[in-house]
Amino acid sequence: MTAGNTDAARPWGVHYAWVVVAVAFVTFLVAAGIRSAPTVLIVPLENEFGWSRADISFAIGVQLLCYGLIGPFAAGLAERFGLRVTLLGAIALTALSFGTTVLVSAPWQLVLVWGLGSGIGTGAAALVLAAIIANRWFVARRGFALGVLTASAAGGQLVFLPLIAYVTAALGWRAAVGIASLIALVVLPPVFFLMRDRPADVGLRPYGVPEDAPAEPPVRRANPITAAFLALGDAVRSRDFWLLSGSFFVCGATTFGLMGTHFIPACLDHGIPEETAANVVASMGICALIGTTVSGWLTDRFDSRRLLCGYYALRGVSLLFLPYALDNSFWGLIAIGLFNGLDWITTVPPTMRLTTSIFGVQRAGIIYGWVMVMHQFGAAVFAFAAGVLRTESGTYSSAFIISSGFCLAAALLVLRIARPPAASSRPVLATAEA
Repeated sequence: MTAGNTDAARPWGVHYAWVVVAVAFVTFLVAAGIRSAPTVLIVPLENEFGWSRADISFAIGVQLLCYGLIGPFAAGLAERFGLRVTLLGAIALTALSFGTTVLVSAPWQLVLVWGLGSGIGTGAAALVLAAIIANRWFVARRGFALGVLTASAAGGQLVFLPLIAYVTAALGWRAAVGIASLIALVVLPPVFFLMRDRPADVGLRPYGVPEDAPAEPPVRRANPITAAFLALGDAVRSRDFWLLSGSFFVCGATTFGLMGTHFIPACLDHGIPEETAANVVASMGICALIGTTVSGWLTDRFDSRRLLCGYYALRGVSLLFLPYALDNSFWGLIAIGLFNGLDWITTVPPTMRLTTSIFGVQRAGIIYGWVMVMHQFGAAVFAFAAGVLRTESGTYSSAFIISSGFCLAAALLVLRIARPPAASSRPVLATAEA
């Protein structure tokens, strides 16, 4: 596409920013679905190979850690080589590594294909790039765009977990792995043909910026590794970076680490069939789609610190009552699951907004990537720790209760983040553009 091709830059009369969001949404959805797929495979692998839940949880923990660690470098790669190249490489690696699961015969091999391969692949096609897309393509509606892109993580489990559970029950876990890997390959053509790096590539300004506004500054093509560590060096001197990182540690611990990894096995422990449990998780995914999109809309309008405080407090309450729901009421479990789904990843849009407000648009993507490292470190720690607690005690109750306490602490922690400037916390809303 050229700068002068206005019709191509506005397909169906819509700003091309929304095309980029749509392609990224599907790509992130598939990556998120494959990242979450191991939770359905824990029990089948346990039954076939006789591995302990702690052994399998360790591989998932490595995956979650790599998912986070690659974030800053994926952001650096996107800055250096572009979004399209970064996403194509990430999805190709994801499909290859997850598909190799059918060849494993020992827990250490699972660490390689789930932990390193799938962790790096899905982490490079994850929410850290959502911050870059939102900051590059949007001024108005940036929070809403973040909410839509973040909802892809929920959509991934919504689509993939019931599918993988059904195929696993009908045809075996190897068939489920193969189908998931093929779906990942289907994403490659839309990314290649439709993804664009910046609005200038299609002759547009970011959504919400007047056409006669000053031109964007020249793009700097820094070394991705150097850029990642330079941004970290600046960030670690900020108290707000540590407050954001600490709260996001709790977010990752209680979502990807605890619920995302162990909710279905916990249901099986209480006699709930795997397909039924996967459907509950899918319902949580529907609620997460709604909750995260609404959270993005709220982030455009209200103080992100107070939003985060409310989100963490509500999550803590839901986790506190989850052990009782598992023991006593299937319908209570559904109610708690749906409530927890609404709050699943609502924390991401306000956290991204605060990162952008504190550190600036140019560095927000990479620094958010480092904040995401702490998110996934928390996920890795709790994925493994909850598996150990289950192995030692025979129940997940203590893991749920401990996680609830962490959420309530995070609710207080986020209130100590500096208040964003008025101009950053209340962006201009577009009214004239499609």
